Amino acid sequence: MRQPNVHEIVKAIASETRTPTEVVEKMYEQTWAEYSDGARIRDYLAVLVAKRVRENLQDKSGNAH
Repeated sequence: MRQPNVHEIVKAIASETRTPTEVVEKMYEQTWAEYSDGARIRDYLAVLVAKRVRENLQDKSGNAH
């Protein structure tokens, strides 16, 4: 299975959520560490991590308005 390009994923999330890339990158790294700890199957980890980061950012922006 092809490895995901983390930089491209982070850039896409930053653009979609209008969040600084540095913030998204930090959230992605933290979420990746949380999800990968003890994970035996990692095939879809990048998809799950990206989804969680997007959801967290959307929740934050929704609560701000």
